[in-house]
Amino acid sequence: MDAPFLGMAGVDGWLLLGLSAASFVTTFLSVALAMGGGLMLLAILAMFFPPAVLIPIHTLVQLGVGAGRIFLMWRYILWNTLLPFTMGAALGAFAGAQIFITLPAALLYGGLSVFIVTVTWLPALGRFGPERGRFALLGLGATFLGMFVSATGTLVSPFVAAASPDRRNHSATLAVLMTVVHIMKIAAFGALGVGIGAYLPLVAAMIATAAAGSWLGRAVLNRMEESWYRIAFKVVMTVLSVRLMWVALGEAGVF
Repeated sequence: MDAPFLGMAGVDGWLLLGLSAASFVTTFLSVALAMGGGLMLLAILAMFFPPAVLIPIHTLVQLGVGAGRIFLMWRYILWNTLLPFTMGAALGAFAGAQIFITLPAALLYGGLSVFIVTVTWLPALGRFGPERGRFALLGLGATFLGMFVSATGTLVSPFVAAASPDRRNHSATLAVLMTVVHIMKIAAFGALGVGIGAYLPLVAAMIATAAAGSWLGRAVLNRMEESWYRIAFKVVMTVLSVRLMWVALGEAGVF
């Protein structure tokens, strides 16, 4: 690349178009299946940006994605989960900025993989204890981890699924809880002095295409049978868990 495109180092017009298209596709999948899109987008962005730029960009885009889904599906949000989750998320952002960097990546990814696939296939585990306490702990854990792996919707989603009577409750509530996570992370990045202002044109373009992906995903979600949705959700979560374990084994030097 000869010169930064719109002042964005490492970005040209074709990359901006490609990442905008990726934002559309991954958001569609995220709304239609309530999971997977954020992790897919993170993997795509990781091909082009270092972690110091990658995670803040991903966080800002996902914040825009979540806001769009909330606008479209606010009637289905399980509001009783919001306050305890937010309280836990505030603590998680503070702790994540202080502690998390010392944990071995292999242990983190491996533990997440086992935990996610267990909660997905044994949904009773996603309903342990009083709901307020459960979601407070979930907010803490998701934001704590999110400071460094960014896409923690995979962790939150099984618990939301366990609390949701309907697939639309699941998708809408996951959106609002992850929006809380992203807001807390942005506040923490600001406190740490992380700045990505030069990449705002890319972020804006990706949020715009994500809005279209949210609209199409909601249309598919409304037409999907509940039983098929639950099956698709479990399949996607299992595939993502296998991927996390693969990453964990690679970090541990197994292959």
